[in-house]
Amino acid sequence: MRYAQGGGLTAERQVQREQVRSGTGVRFARGERALVIARDLRVSERSVERWRRAWREGGVEALRSVGPPKASKVSDEQFTLLEVELGRGPTAHGWEDQRWTLERVRAVIERRFRLVCSVAGVWRVLHRHGWSWQSPARRAVERDEDAVGLWKKDVCPQVEAPRRRSGLGSSLRTRPGSR
Repeated sequence: MRYAQGGGLTAERQVQREQVRSGTGVRFARGERALVIARDLRVSERSVERWRRAWREGGVEALRSVGPPKASKVSDEQFTLLEVELGRGPTAHGWEDQRWTLERVRAVIERRFRLVCSVAGVWRVLHRHGWSWQSPARRAVERDEDAVGLWKKDVCPQVEAPRRRSGLGSSLRTRPGSR
């Protein structure tokens, strides 16, 4: 998985990681198996196979890391303004219900900052700043919470039958002792 700032590694660790990747080229040339290389380097076999494919196509130079992902289109200052806009709610931006979807957030970003970004890009920006996916509770507008609470406390226990009889039982479908 690729993270911002080189995966959170220091400059020394990034250099060390590049040396590990370039060193696999020598091991590929010797014909070592992916399983052995993966176990030695403590990486997945799949990564080693991906590196081997790159090495076959482009040599040792192809084993170099492509670097961190490209920077977000929405800066930190813009995101603080976006949070204010999101705090106003969807109705303030012309939507009738109280749900923020990625498509709606993308539209707000486009209108407010004149930036065009993908829905996946919006998700990455929100996720990077600690926002998470939420599922709204679907409840009727006419719902009376007090009445529901009373019903759960008083009526429901009387209506529900016990789920299981107490006593010994058998998990067999046939009668015990029948041959």
